[in-house]
Amino acid sequence: MDLLNVEDITELTERAKKIRQHIIKMTNAAGSGHPGGSLSAVEILVCLYFRILKHNPKDPHWAERDRFILSKGHAAPALYAVLAESGYIPIEELMTLRKLGCRLQGHPSMTVTPGVEMSTGSLGHGLAVANGMALAAKLDRKLNRIYVLCGDGEMDVGEIWESAMLASHYKLDNVTMYLDRNMLQLDGPTEKIMSIEPLADKWKAFGWHVQEIDGHNMREIMMATEHAKNTHGKPSVIICHTVKGKGVSFMEGTVHFHGKAPNKDECAKALEEIGACKL
Repeated sequence: MDLLNVEDITELTERAKKIRQHIIKMTNAAGSGHPGGSLSAVEILVCLYFRILKHNPKDPHWAERDRFILSKGHAAPALYAVLAESGYIPIEELMTLRKLGCRLQGHPSMTVTPGVEMSTGSLGHGLAVANGMALAAKLDRKLNRIYVLCGDGEMDVGEIWESAMLASHYKLDNVTMYLDRNMLQLDGPTEKIMSIEPLADKWKAFGWHVQEIDGHNMREIMMATEHAKNTHGKPSVIICHTVKGKGVSFMEGTVHFHGKAPNKDECAKALEEIGACKL
């Protein structure tokens, strides 16, 4: 079943361009932030907010909404960009990223930013909280689905694997985790710092339904999510193979821009490479 036609792919691709433009402009204006891991997650977030999630920007606390948790909270610029493009916050507010007293802090805060479901930043907590939300939905006999995005460096954290056991034990089939597998973390390649392979086999051993996809392919993201929705009795993980810094040649595949904002010249070059958005 093909969930996206040519027009859908074109629209989502243009939205991804716009989100990348926002990420570059925001981090440049702030003089700090995490562009690399934000850029690698763009297609996942675009599919979520413009095709997958049941949500209402006019009523962020709508009881029937699905929940999304950005467990890799340092990718906040990407989240803020999709929230703005969805209508939760004004577009112009994006340029206040990390400014004193702003609503767009360096990591997401559920107490100040509309649409943020959980305050994140300390890695490893997102999946645990997603499990709690999923258990609550089950107990209340609600159909809300819980989505969480984790980084591959985050797999070093023990709480992830405790949460994996719990989700499987309680058969939380309303949880879908996207794993941003860009192969790099703060200090270097994941496999050099703390090898996490064979990753798919690990999640299968923990009782999860596992899929591996190209994390920049909209159609694959949509199809994998649909398979997750139709999987019963176990939680789902979608291992998304991505490129850190995707869309900007001098940021791709390097840790240099993990936590470093582009300067004025780099910003101009990055925006030129991303190109104009037709939306």
